[in-house]
Amino acid sequence: MLRVISANLNGIRSASTKGFFEWLTGQHAAAVGVQEVKAQNEHVDGVFCSPGNLKGQFHFAQKKGYSGVGMYTQDKPSAVIRGIGVPEFDDEGRWVEARFDRADRKFSIISCYFPSGSSGEERQQAKFRFLDVLYPHLLALKTEREFILVGDVNIAHKEADLKNWKGNKKNSGFLPEERAWMSKLFDQAGLVDVYRQLHPDTTDECYTWWSNRGQAYANNVGWRLDYQIATPALAALARTASIFKTQRFSDHAPLIIDYDTTL
Repeated sequence: MLRVISANLNGIRSASTKGFFEWLTGQHAAAVGVQEVKAQNEHVDGVFCSPGNLKGQFHFAQKKGYSGVGMYTQDKPSAVIRGIGVPEFDDEGRWVEARFDRADRKFSIISCYFPSGSSGEERQQAKFRFLDVLYPHLLALKTEREFILVGDVNIAHKEADLKNWKGNKKNSGFLPEERAWMSKLFDQAGLVDVYRQLHPDTTDECYTWWSNRGQAYANNVGWRLDYQIATPALAALARTASIFKTQRFSDHAPLIIDYDTTL
């Protein structure tokens, strides 16, 4: 089995103090995508780069203490791609892609951190620009290779994907334009929301993020913001999906999916 994990760490150094890497080494994952590492190379190299039998590849933001993604894999990638070729977003460290090119197939695992628009209109417009450039990038990638994209998408697709959907219709993360983009990705581009393929009807059990305000976590007032999005052939190999909530490493919970394949 190929175990793939996605985890927004809300700071790799913070998550490490809460036991994330001790937990991770017991998961026997083949690939682990992390987002919002909020660190630079000097903080990670020799410290968080090789937990257990995993080796990390990172795309750091130019701005210190901001954004950044990583991809840990058991096997050494054939190539590592950092960024999508758009400086506005590549400077923010939002995409790292580990490629595994074999004689019989081309396969990528990607860690991606979508922008949040919750801080104001300027960042919401940046989020829309990101969605505009990411869609054709994913379409082109789909013609070249199989892939699994894991990450914090910062969008709850359907009403079942957040607790208070009625009160969030005008809020970033549940805007009609964002949700329509997700629908287009699945219905027109043909990519697959792997968790929903395995659990089409879950509601309260599906959340992966809870606000730090009030008693959101205690009351399970959450959102499903973390996804694994795959090309159809790989998605068809998914067997189990779970969200780890027993221990908290950040304001997000890791999403774990097992696929009946190997790197």
